[in-house]
Amino acid sequence: MLTSATARPLLRSAIEQTQTERPFDILAFVLLPHHMHALWQLPPGDDQYSVRWRLIKARFTHSLLAAGYEEPSQSVSRASRSERAVWQRRSWEHCIRDESDWKRHVDYIHWNPVKHRLVPAPRLWRYSTFMKYVRLSEYEEHWGDQMPATLQNWSPPGGFIE
Repeated sequence: MLTSATARPLLRSAIEQTQTERPFDILAFVLLPHHMHALWQLPPGDDQYSVRWRLIKARFTHSLLAAGYEEPSQSVSRASRSERAVWQRRSWEHCIRDESDWKRHVDYIHWNPVKHRLVPAPRLWRYSTFMKYVRLSEYEEHWGDQMPATLQNWSPPGGFIE
C-alpha cells in the first residue's frame, strides 16, 4: 500500500511538511509495501523523533483517507483508543552509537527489500536511497547481491518492528 502510486506522493508531502516545521535530514531510507525504515539526523540537542513520526503519520493518514483509501477494519483495541488502522502500532528508534553501528543500520535499511523477497538485489528496488549511496561511491552497484557481511549473524538492537 505504501508503495502505491496514490500513497507515495502523499507520504513524500507529509515528510516534507514535517521537515519544514521540525527539520531533519534523511540519511538512509527504504519504502516497502507495508512499512518503511529511515535513518534520520536531527539538529544538535533535538531528540524528538517520535514527534516527527507522529506528524508524518497523521498528515499521511489524513490525506490518504481524503484520497479515498479504505482503511482495514480496526480491532476493538484500536477503536477504543481512536487509532487508525493505516499504521502499525509501534515503531522503534535507536540512537546510532558509532561508525560501525551506522554502517550496519544503513546496510540493514538497503538490504530490507531483499530480506522481504521483493527483489533479488537492493539496486532493483526503486523506493530506496541505495542508488544515491552507489552514486556517492559508498556501495558498489552489485552490493547486496549476496547477504552483506555486516548483517550476517546480526539483528538491530531492540529489533525493527516489521
